[in-house]
Amino acid sequence: MGIDVQHAVALDGVPSDADLVRFAAAALPDSGAEVEICLRVVDEAESRALNREWRGKDAPTNVLSFPASRPPGLPEAVELPSPAGDVVLCAPVIAREARDQGKPPADHWAHLVIHGILHLRGFDHMQEEEAERMETVERELLAELGIADPYRDADAPGR
Repeated sequence: MGIDVQHAVALDGVPSDADLVRFAAAALPDSGAEVEICLRVVDEAESRALNREWRGKDAPTNVLSFPASRPPGLPEAVELPSPAGDVVLCAPVIAREARDQGKPPADHWAHLVIHGILHLRGFDHMQEEEAERMETVERELLAELGIADPYRDADAPGR
């Protein structure tokens, strides 16, 4: 399993790399398949720039997922790791949300890492049925980590 952690910002309250990898691994299937994932911890400026470029929203956001795509010219016979891609986590936004929502910061980090990995696996929340399916999986994975339901409050992020 290849999970790389990058830090573009240093901020108190960011879980250890080992914990970030543990949260990500919780969201991966137990198939033994190879994965290549980068978890990148960023500041608000980088999050805002990425959100503006890729989603057309000129504001920082808590988590963005970028599934990897097949490089041009790579033969179809070459298998790629699955899932693969980048999950960008905005440390200041996550800290602020945890504080405002009265959640333990590590629990909120776990939720958003899992949320981002599920997006790499093809989950989405654009339609109500998809959102319910994704939230159910998130609740189950977080419960396995001993973390309370993040959607108990209607204002929880993710939708």
